[in-house]
Amino acid sequence: MGRFLDEGHLCSWAGLCPGNNENAKKRKRGKTTKGNTLLKTTLINCAHAAVRVKSSYFSAQFARISGHRGKKRAYVAVAHSMLIAIYHVLKEKVPYKELGADYYNQFNRER
Repeated sequence: MGRFLDEGHLCSWAGLCPGNNENAKKRKRGKTTKGNTLLKTTLINCAHAAVRVKSSYFSAQFARISGHRGKKRAYVAVAHSMLIAIYHVLKEKVPYKELGADYYNQFNRER
């Protein structure tokens, strides 16, 4: 992991960074970069499996994103989050900590 400066560089190399196409403060659809196709397809297949595990962080993230962005974009977003988690687990040599399905709900409890 020393080859990559941070998780953003790794995600860009893998081709899992979200596209950014903005002009005159209008956000248009952007494409992901090409990147490493083998790693990208493997992570998206892993995202399909991780979404099926109920009461997990990745399934909650998928449900939150797929409602307004679509299922395919949500799978790429989950794969992006998984790659960031993998980067930190390998670089810092710490075990993976599951955040849980209610991770997003704990920020706005009064709402």
